[in-house]
Amino acid sequence: MTDAELLHYITTTDAEEAEDLYAKARAVREKQYGRDVYFRGLIEFTSFCKNDCLYCGIRRGNARAERYRLTKEHILECCRTGDALGFRTFVLQGGEDQYFTDEKMTEIVRAIRSQFPDHAITLSIGERSRESYEALFAAGANRYLLRHETASEAHYRAMHPAAMKLSSRKDCLFTLRKIGFQTGAGFMVGSPFQTPECLLEDLRFLEELQPHMVGIGPFIPASNTPFAGYPAGSEERTLRMIALTRLLLPRTLLPATTALGTLAGDGREKAMCAGANVVMPNLSPVNVRKLYSLYDNKICTGDEAAECLRCMSLRIKATGFVPSMARGDSLV
Repeated sequence: MTDAELLHYITTTDAEEAEDLYAKARAVREKQYGRDVYFRGLIEFTSFCKNDCLYCGIRRGNARAERYRLTKEHILECCRTGDALGFRTFVLQGGEDQYFTDEKMTEIVRAIRSQFPDHAITLSIGERSRESYEALFAAGANRYLLRHETASEAHYRAMHPAAMKLSSRKDCLFTLRKIGFQTGAGFMVGSPFQTPECLLEDLRFLEELQPHMVGIGPFIPASNTPFAGYPAGSEERTLRMIALTRLLLPRTLLPATTALGTLAGDGREKAMCAGANVVMPNLSPVNVRKLYSLYDNKICTGDEAAECLRCMSLRIKATGFVPSMARGDSLV
């Protein structure tokens, strides 16, 4: 599609046109992956972060955020719980916590790999050095998620402190891909100061990167942040961006994000109908889930892992798709 065509779909308010877009995206997804929706077990293992992103509830400057770290044994217990429920992918997500050095993280990854040799291990722990990424890959990590948040230089500067650079984030993504990680990028829809042209830049950047996975969710304001008073992003525009990404990158994996489910009760189901094919139920201990608060009113913070799995499976089946516990490796 040309830039003009993409901008048209990004901005359209025509419901019939949007439904046609979703139908095309579903057809492409089904051609590549069938009707399967892949489960990943999410373990949010630290809410400490050295960064001060203006939109994030666990930003360093949020003095009201309650902080926690899971030990290696806590993480392994989460993995054992997930394995017993049938999960074959674990996603370790946390802030950029300097406590978790390369030595500590590789020890954790090796321990998971030793106990679960056939499972996929995904990390989402931010920007690190090439040497760090190589050590984590050698220890047994398969996948790495690093949302770029926005591909627009001006927009990135408006959302982050001066010490953070979009060029560094992009370099990390290309480095991860070269090392051999299945690499995930992603962005928010409706964040402050975002324009349709920013979203166009996101799509063109993704075409250049060719990631294995793309996480797309709406901006949702977080208390005690500089962006707390801004409105949330649009459900409809988020769904259109998911569909456009599916059409531009047919073989990538696209999550139906928790943020979209938080914004709209049936948001994840609508995302599946717009081309998404991954969900991430929470395996974190229930007593810390509310503390990993990237944005306000996050759903699924009180359910046990088994209940999250049951609930999501029923929702997927009701939408006409098939819950899958397979590793679900990317076709990219």
